Amino acid sequence: MTDSRNLTFKFIFFFWLPLAATWLMMAFEGPFISALIARMAEPKFNLAAYGVAFSFAIIIESPVIQMMSAATALVSNRQTFYKLRDFTYILNGLTTLVMILFLLPPVFYFITIDLINLPEVVADLTHTAIMILIPWPGSIGYRRFYQGILIKNNLTRRVAYGTVIRLAAMSSTALILYNFFQVDGVVIGASALTAGVTTEAIASKLMTLKLVKKIKDGEIEHSDTDVLTYKEIIKFYNPLALTSLIGLGVHPLVTFFIGQSRMSLESLAILPVMNSLVFIFRSLGLSFQEAVIALLGKHNEGYEKLKRFCFAAGSLVVLILGIIAFTPLSGIWYGSVSGLSKDLTQFAQLPTMILTIFPGTTFLISFQRGVLVNSRKTNPITWATVIEVSGIIVVIFVLTHLFNVVGAVAAASSFLLGRFCANIYLFPPFLKALKR
Repeated sequence: MTDSRNLTFKFIFFFWLPLAATWLMMAFEGPFISALIARMAEPKFNLAAYGVAFSFAIIIESPVIQMMSAATALVSNRQTFYKLRDFTYILNGLTTLVMILFLLPPVFYFITIDLINLPEVVADLTHTAIMILIPWPGSIGYRRFYQGILIKNNLTRRVAYGTVIRLAAMSSTALILYNFFQVDGVVIGASALTAGVTTEAIASKLMTLKLVKKIKDGEIEHSDTDVLTYKEIIKFYNPLALTSLIGLGVHPLVTFFIGQSRMSLESLAILPVMNSLVFIFRSLGLSFQEAVIALLGKHNEGYEKLKRFCFAAGSLVVLILGIIAFTPLSGIWYGSVSGLSKDLTQFAQLPTMILTIFPGTTFLISFQRGVLVNSRKTNPITWATVIEVSGIIVVIFVLTHLFNVVGAVAAASSFLLGRFCANIYLFPPFLKALKR
């Protein structure tokens, strides 16, 4: 275990670096897959379908996405390992069932065509993609549980190794399908994602075999007094699960409003490509939450060093994204790298500029959430997400319905303003948690 009283910037950096690399490598999945789809037949339809399918997939898997934080915070001995593992398995099964029920044609086409107003060809492509993504939620919950155990035991490099394996499986699957099979672009995207997460889940399990054996045998005990019940797990985890569900659930709602907006097809086509670019920089902030949970200490001894690190790293990612967004580099990224047409490249530039500050707010909210999770005060995290999503919905509704703003610009503006509201709301409970 790390002595949080003696943290140095160097130690924080090298502890966080594998986690950041993990998220960063995952962030490159989107641009890679989008670039392949953009170079295939019917790129607008397939890019739009890929973006919609991914939005639905992540909302369905959202209840399991915080399992890494839960395992990092809660697994301290043999008893807590077994309780949280069984809870993870149950949650994985339920999310997989929800995905299967969502694919029933009366349910699926009512949502995608009647509610969201997708073109029929995009809805059909989306349905195919989500069928391929059925293993997605269970695989993610499984591997995030075991990754949390690795983080708890200062083995963050193994988390990064698992992501390297995931990327290898994802990219090889995509390239094989792209070069040797005549399939729709969205099929390549969904197949590659499924192959990647399934392979990483298996790798994560294998990399924890010896560690888990020591936990089961009682050789590793971070606390011999901690005892978990399902009631306590649910009390701790429900706010985190709701946070992910509400936060990720906003993406289909944004898709709905974009479908009703001006230049909707163009907006839907560039959204996954734009989000992929911004996510590269946001991912570094998202990875910071587990580092805060692991390094803060029982009495917040590591707070000052972590705060300074957060500010420095957040400022750096904003600066780099700003250089891309406000210079010809954005044209190179969207046109030459991502393969968008000249018109779509120009179309993506303004919303990217709007989102320049977004990665900095991600570092801040990860720091705030990490402090609250470490203190086991998770309810404010859920309320902050409710406020963020409410802000997003209000802003995008006003911009698209009252001011007729282009869908992609409205979406970017709403994401940024919603996040500001969440950051502001979290400051009082965040400061209170620091005084414990």
